[in-house]
Amino acid sequence: MPYVNIRITDQATADQKAELIAGVTNLLKDVLGKNPATTVVVIEEFSTDNWGIGGESVTARRKRDTQR
Repeated sequence: MPYVNIRITDQATADQKAELIAGVTNLLKDVLGKNPATTVVVIEEFSTDNWGIGGESVTARRKRDTQR
């Protein structure tokens, strides 16, 4: 039973999440021959305040990048 955990910082719409779930499920079926009926896909959403890259939060990075 494949288990895929997708972690993102931005809020995705319900349609986008459905597309991710279907796409990952189909990819596992096509590439590895996995049964879609037993494939589990979990999407976790994090606040950009709770995700850091290079010693700073994603919120701070985005704020800095938009000020350039």
